[in-house]
Amino acid sequence: MAQTTPATLSLKKLGVAFELRAYAYDPNAERVGLQAAEALGEPPQRVLKTLIAQVDGKAVCIVLASDKEASMKKVAAAFGGKSAAMMPVPDAERLTGYKVGGVSPFGQKRKLPTVVDEAASGEVLVYVNGGQRGLQIALTPADLLRAAEARSAAITA
Repeated sequence: MAQTTPATLSLKKLGVAFELRAYAYDPNAERVGLQAAEALGEPPQRVLKTLIAQVDGKAVCIVLASDKEASMKKVAAAFGGKSAAMMPVPDAERLTGYKVGGVSPFGQKRKLPTVVDEAASGEVLVYVNGGQRGLQIALTPADLLRAAEARSAAITA
């Protein structure tokens, strides 16, 4: 597995300390984020999923614990919009340059406004996708927010 992705290059360029963890990605898993947490031996609230949504028709990136669901009402509010919905997979892949299951909040083809669920700030270390299926990046929540140019907000149901 390649250890260099647009996500890792972006973090290196910013001088952010991180660690890579590879795992056996299961494309048939019912919930990919939970499968990643299990494979890494980490609690699901520490292994975050990166989702691409639309708020009032504009693409946004949301990052939340793999065992939680996003509240579209809270997502819309976090971005100052009226309505939110998940973006269709082909559109999300085209905008980010990543395949679903490998979307990272870093190194996206088109940098999207990003919100990280506030619960992540309570963790010492979090994992986010490293830009390909089966690759996770471990870093502090503060570094996640800084490197992704993200804000923290309550976005879970």
